[in-house]
Amino acid sequence: MGTTARAATPPPDARAAFRAGLAEPTAGWSDGRTQANLIAVPADWAYDVLLFAQRNPAPCPVLDVTEPGGVTTALAPGADLRTDLPRYRVWRDGRPVDEPTDATGAWRDDLVAFLIGCSFTFEGALRDAGVPLRHVEQGRNVSMYVTDRQCRPAGRLRGPLVVSMRPVPAALVDTARRLTALMPAVHGAPVHAGDPAELGIADLSRPDFGDPVQARPGDVPVFWACGVTPQAALLASAPPFAITHAPGHMFVTDVPDSAYRVA
Repeated sequence: MGTTARAATPPPDARAAFRAGLAEPTAGWSDGRTQANLIAVPADWAYDVLLFAQRNPAPCPVLDVTEPGGVTTALAPGADLRTDLPRYRVWRDGRPVDEPTDATGAWRDDLVAFLIGCSFTFEGALRDAGVPLRHVEQGRNVSMYVTDRQCRPAGRLRGPLVVSMRPVPAALVDTARRLTALMPAVHGAPVHAGDPAELGIADLSRPDFGDPVQARPGDVPVFWACGVTPQAALLASAPPFAITHAPGHMFVTDVPDSAYRVA
């Protein structure tokens, strides 16, 4: 499916395609509709996740939380969180052990699912303002990096900040900063622009998650807090079980992006 067709696909049709087994990153899908990260943990870990999100709102802005065992969300009535993402990760003792396209067989009745804002949501505003999206142009997943900045611990959860990176022409960095600052529920303004070494990132060509994205002459690397941060916390904290989205393979909701714009 081409870029234009992905962008024009209504969210229910996108979710149906993923439910049927299509597994690809969701950047550029269902233009104008909010996307979300997923982390589902046993109920006895849910408070730790909620507190971690409250203490680290830039990487972990919570959009919805299910009841224990719940598999639906008000963000997309009729959708099923076990089947309607293109790819999942199943975690045991802090390590990913499987990446299925359907999580039904791994889902447990005690799981509490958190849907966390995603920076794909503000990409429409960037594009409309003339800010190029290099990863979409190149048909790649966005680049994501583990930084040397530690999140504020919460209960049993701790871990580093993860960031997504988009190369932005130098003349448009302020535009990108201004537009994304208006959307704090989907990570808000960048945490850094410029030298990646200031975040402890040694090599932009080797992202920890996602794909390497080629910058063009005059581009500046711009970094936003990323909803993969809870997965870094799973690695650091080793809860016995969890299910998440695979990085870049988000839950496409029915909610308009504009619902999370503060002005």
